[in-house]
Amino acid sequence: MPRRAAPPEPRPSRPLPDLIEAARRGGFHLEAGFGIDSARSGRGFATVTGEVERRHLNINGVVHGGVYATILDTAMGAAVVSLLTEGETTATTSLYVEFLRAAREGDTLTARGEVLRRGRHIAFAEGNLLGGDGHRLSQARGTWYIWSSSEGRPGQPPLRER
Repeated sequence: MPRRAAPPEPRPSRPLPDLIEAARRGGFHLEAGFGIDSARSGRGFATVTGEVERRHLNINGVVHGGVYATILDTAMGAAVVSLLTEGETTATTSLYVEFLRAAREGDTLTARGEVLRRGRHIAFAEGNLLGGDGHRLSQARGTWYIWSSSEGRPGQPPLRER
């Protein structure tokens, strides 16, 4: 049987600089029930909120760790997106999450992400996830790779030459 060619490597779409517009584009965080709170977000920081539903629970009846990772990745990633210039795009390259306390169904979760440093190609961010009572449930750090459409990916020709 002949081998099929490998599909092209996925590329993130160019994000919009306006977080409100970006939030309207949808994505996994919305499917999971969490949204960017534009009133509590700005240049270099972002807030994501949502209420814990039954679908967010693990077999022990508390919020699944993947939910924590999703809401924190979204908040920190949105903070990075808020600093991009025209023609730049970004993707998470690493995410480290510490789980401090469990959340339960009906709890309100609020994640705040903040960019610690943004370089030419790498951004560093941190995030905290709070429960409705203000207790920190989780904390995270991550890195995001940033590239422009004129540069392409490292080791490959610029996108305009393809």
